[in-house]
Amino acid sequence: MKEKLQDQRVDYQKGTLNVNEVAENPLSQFQKWYEDYEAASPKDPNAFVLATVDSDGMPHSRVLLLKGVDQGGFEFYTNYKSAKGQELAANPKASMCFFWPELERQVRVEGEVQKLSAEESTAYFKSRPHGSQVGAWVSPQSTVIESRQILEDRLTEFSAKYQDDVPRPEHWGGYRLMPSRIEFWQGRSSRLHDRVLYEKLEDQDWKIERLAP
Repeated sequence: MKEKLQDQRVDYQKGTLNVNEVAENPLSQFQKWYEDYEAASPKDPNAFVLATVDSDGMPHSRVLLLKGVDQGGFEFYTNYKSAKGQELAANPKASMCFFWPELERQVRVEGEVQKLSAEESTAYFKSRPHGSQVGAWVSPQSTVIESRQILEDRLTEFSAKYQDDVPRPEHWGGYRLMPSRIEFWQGRSSRLHDRVLYEKLEDQDWKIERLAP
């Protein structure tokens, strides 16, 4: 397997990224790139990897779905009692990584994370399909369970309890990652990739610089 992996490579040639041509605000640049990626018709274009750190300094990552870019930040939702929720409670900093292979692009976002208001979380919860709403009650996320049957039994219980209106559980809601650094990466030939970094300054303006690949 090692030899097979070492022989797998792609010479990226689909685009370029010029530091003098990017938007002044990284959220505007993200929106443009995201719209480009949506046009490529991928599955789950809003998928990203969220990395958090536990109290022992061990990093943990998983794939989530981006659910908003608003008020200067990137929004996602989860169970507050989950592993990621507990890690964010202890250390409210995280990073996101979006990989868009169809366009040979990557976006990395780093910053502090804050909970959305109860009103914001409830508004989004109400927009979810009924099954997803019930599922928020069913799963004790990240805890050990003895079998799949436990989930099936709880699904039956809560589906009967909440046949119509499903209230948002207090343990479920949203977060907004407020970026302090955003890097845009465009694959280039011979691994000499284009990397443009936005860093937030104390006056809330953004410094834009090119990084070596």
